Amino acid sequence: MLDIARINELAKKAKTVGLSDAEKEEQAQLRRAYIDSVVGNMRGQLDNTYVIDKNGNKCKLKKD
Repeated sequence: MLDIARINELAKKAKTVGLSDAEKEEQAQLRRAYIDSVVGNMRGQLDNTYVIDKNGNKCKLKKD
C-alpha cells in the first residue's frame, strides 16, 4: 500500500532542510508507485466506461 504520509513527510523535509541521496531515491520510488497506482485506477475506470452515440447505441471507449 502506498504511504501518502511518507511522501508528504519527504516533500516537507525537502523544502525545509533538504534530503539525503537515500531519501531522494525513496521519494522518487514512492512518487513513481503513486503515479502508477493513479494511472492504473484510471485505466480500470475507463475500461468499464461506455458512451451513448447519437443513435442510442452503447459504445465502449477504445484506445486510439
